[in-house]
Amino acid sequence: MIENVLHPRIIENKDWATILFVVAFALIAVAKSIFENRFTEFSRLLVSDKYIKIYRDTSHLMSWFNITLFIVQLISFAFFIQLLLYYFAGVPKTDWLIFIQIFTFITVFILSKYLIEKIIATSFNIEEFTEQFNLQKVSYRTYIGLLILPINTILYYNDNPSKTLIISLIIIVLTINLWTYLVSLKNYQNLIFSKIFYFILYLCALEIAPYYFMYYWFTKS
Repeated sequence: MIENVLHPRIIENKDWATILFVVAFALIAVAKSIFENRFTEFSRLLVSDKYIKIYRDTSHLMSWFNITLFIVQLISFAFFIQLLLYYFAGVPKTDWLIFIQIFTFITVFILSKYLIEKIIATSFNIEEFTEQFNLQKVSYRTYIGLLILPINTILYYNDNPSKTLIISLIIIVLTINLWTYLVSLKNYQNLIFSKIFYFILYLCALEIAPYYFMYYWFTKS
């Protein structure tokens, strides 16, 4: 007699991720339709700095265009981090609770960093520099978030991508991030050299230390 052994089939729930991907792409579509000219210039940010020159006024930092794409950026980076944890640490990529934790951490991290920067800028009378520098960083960071969003979608629904592909993607993202940071420094080099001491303080306290602690938290958690 042949004994049949039944094994429960585990079906992962990916509906929440699908909804978030749809919401993210919908927000991009809304931003493109409402701010058509601005979005067109923004889409060329990697090859042209015209967008930075046009929208360099710090009042644009809290515009609806930036707020809408900021939400997309948070969703994109949260998925990207969760996928990296899945491929390198075995963290479930379909666990929506982990996604919420990562999303909340990134949101609190960015907003807290921004508020601390505002306090330090006011204390050392370098508001003009930090506001303009922040606006440029936000623009480039948002652009990177939009670039990796479709890649996140592909990786999320692909269970067996090669490690080489994942590592290559990490290198590309880090390279683009470093390049955009260097571009920001170049654009404000005159202002930086005029306040070199405060910039070094700013760089160590608000650009290096926070990311080191974030890396430490993710690797030790």
